[in-house]
Amino acid sequence: MTPDDLIADALRNPGFRRATFAGVPRGGPCPWVRVVVRPVELRGERHLQFSYFDQRKDVTRNYRPGELAEPLGELLAARFSGIHLTTATEEIDVRTSKKGKVHVGRRQAAGGDTPLSHNRVKDVPLPEGRADRLLEVMGVMDAAGRVKPTMRAKFTQINEFLKHLSHVLDDAGLRSLGRPVDILDCGCGSSYLTLAVHHYLNDVLGIPARILGVDVNDEVVRKSATKADRLGAVGLNFAVGKIGELDAKPDVVLALHACDTATDDALAQAVRSEAKLLLSVPCCHQHLNRQLKAERAEVLRPLLRHGLMHQRAADLFTDTFRALTLRMAGYKTDVVEFVGTEHTPRNLLIRAVRGAPPDPQFAREYHELKRFLGVTPYIEAALGERFPAVAE
Repeated sequence: MTPDDLIADALRNPGFRRATFAGVPRGGPCPWVRVVVRPVELRGERHLQFSYFDQRKDVTRNYRPGELAEPLGELLAARFSGIHLTTATEEIDVRTSKKGKVHVGRRQAAGGDTPLSHNRVKDVPLPEGRADRLLEVMGVMDAAGRVKPTMRAKFTQINEFLKHLSHVLDDAGLRSLGRPVDILDCGCGSSYLTLAVHHYLNDVLGIPARILGVDVNDEVVRKSATKADRLGAVGLNFAVGKIGELDAKPDVVLALHACDTATDDALAQAVRSEAKLLLSVPCCHQHLNRQLKAERAEVLRPLLRHGLMHQRAADLFTDTFRALTLRMAGYKTDVVEFVGTEHTPRNLLIRAVRGAPPDPQFAREYHELKRFLGVTPYIEAALGERFPAVAE
C-alpha cells in the first residue's frame, strides 16, 4: 500500500478522528501552510471537515464521504512533509524528507470515541489517555497517551495554563481577527508551554497562530527549535534576544517564569505594543526586595524582620504594582492561581485583557502604595517615557 493509499484509507475509516497536514509542501507551491481534517456531524449526517490555513486566514469546507475525491486529491498532491493521522486504533505519521524519501510510522492509539458534534466538546485541553505527538516529543507522555510519572506536574501545568488561555480568547477577540494570532513568548526557556500553546490553538482549536519564543540563552533556544522541527510546526520560531528590546507588535504576550525584572520588561512590551492579551507567571522577585526596608515603612517592621516573610511581602507588593500598572494602561487585570502549589511554588498568574476603561483610582492607589513603602518599582524604568502617561 502506498502512503497516499494509507492516508486515504485512514480518512475514509469510520474510526477516523483527526489528520494534520503541515510542514514544507514537497509537491510545489501551495497556498496553505496547514490543513486539518476531522469528522463532524451536520444535520445528523457524517461529514469530513477540511480546515485550510494560510498566513492570513482560514477556510473551512465540509464534505460528505462520497465527495472526498477532489479535495483529498488536491491535499495529497501538495505532499506536505509532516502528516499526522489518528484513528480509533492507531496513530500514523508520514514524513517526507528533502530528498523525497517517505517514512511511515504506525503505533497503537489510546482508546476512546471522538464526538462528532459540530460544536467541540470542551474538556481538559490535552487529555490523558489519548496519544498526543506534542506531549510525546516533549517527553511528557508515552506513545500510548500515558503520562510519565516524573512529568505529572508538568502535564498539569500545561493543561492549567491552556485552560486560563482558553477562558480569555473571546474576551481578547482572538478568534475573530481574520488573520493568524501573533504571539510573543518572552523568556521562553525550555518552551514546554510555548509548544503547547501553538499546538492547542492551531491543532486543537483550529485558531491559526504564529509564535516567536525569545530567550537570552542560546542553548535553550537551539533545543526549542529542534523540538519545533521534529513536530513539523509551522509558524513556530525561536530567537536569541533580550526581553523589551524587540521590534514586535504581538497580539498576545506571554511571560512564563521570566526572572525578576524580566517580567516587568515583558509587561512593558505588552503595553507598548498594545497587545490584546497578556499572561504572565512572575518569578524571582528581587528588585523590590532590596528596596523594602522597615525604616521606610515602620509599621511593617514585624513583618520585614523575618527573611522569609520579607521575601513573600516583596513578591506580593511587586505583583500588586504590576497589576495596577496594567489597569492604569487600560487592561482588565486579574491575579489568579495558575496551578496548585504542589506542582510549582511559582503559581501566581497575571491575566490582562486590553480594553478596560480608564479609572484614575488605580493611579491614586499606585502612588499611595509607592509613597507608603518608599520604593520605586522597576516597571517604571521598563516603561520609560511611556510610564508618566500611563500613571496619570
